[in-house]
Amino acid sequence: MSMAAAGAPRRLVLVGGGKMGGAMLEGWLKRGLSAASIVVLDPKPSDWLVDLRRRYGFALNPDPAGLGDAGVLVLAIKPQMLDAAAPVLAGLAGPETVVLSILAGKTLGDLAQRLPRARRLFRAMPNTPAAVGRGISGVAASPEATPADWQKVNDLLEAIGRIIRLDSEALIDAVTAVSGSGPAYVFHMVECLAEAGRAAGLPEDVAMTLARATIEGAGELLYREPATTPAQLRINVTSPGGTTAAALEVLMAADGLAPLMTRAVAAARRRAGELSG
Repeated sequence: MSMAAAGAPRRLVLVGGGKMGGAMLEGWLKRGLSAASIVVLDPKPSDWLVDLRRRYGFALNPDPAGLGDAGVLVLAIKPQMLDAAAPVLAGLAGPETVVLSILAGKTLGDLAQRLPRARRLFRAMPNTPAAVGRGISGVAASPEATPADWQKVNDLLEAIGRIIRLDSEALIDAVTAVSGSGPAYVFHMVECLAEAGRAAGLPEDVAMTLARATIEGAGELLYREPATTPAQLRINVTSPGGTTAAALEVLMAADGLAPLMTRAVAAARRRAGELSG
């Protein structure tokens, strides 16, 4: 079902058209959201954003004072810009406006303080695979959010991947540590696997090609076989006494990958809490 058919908002205002905001915008347009219902506010629009506007015809940087309350207000600016932008944003966020923020470290309380008329507040933590439609977003909401509000947010975020509803905003820091920062962990694993291949005697370019393709393929298997657990996928490629088993003895040792990943995620979660104040 297209977003237009799903009852998309009459006017959607996107504030910030950078990497994540731009990924969402492109996803909405590809899924059928009418460009006539979209307004984008970005103080320094990129050439890519200007070209996208030329192709689709959404409004770019009209006078916010003439917009009135938005049906949906999506905040995708840098978190440190929130205070400066708050006077303009407050004029766009009324009691019936669904506010969706992807500002890292900015809580629902922070939003409520800066948008005093707003009631239906959502906080999401997407990740960078959203740029290719394969992201995942953990989402929490204020108590005033209705099922209809949730449906609007679900429709918008599904344009860039999957959505996980969180029972408590307190879980956002853990989501940040696992999926928000997680792509960087995978990219570093590619680096490490390629370096291990080089140490084993492979030419550097061959080692990197093998490492990249291996992670890409493994990820695709996870995506295409959602009913099969990662543990079973691992077992499927592990012959008893074989080469994979020998490597897994190292990775699954008491001081192996599991405790290392636990410490890494804990460090990221701790830092996310510090940034949230």
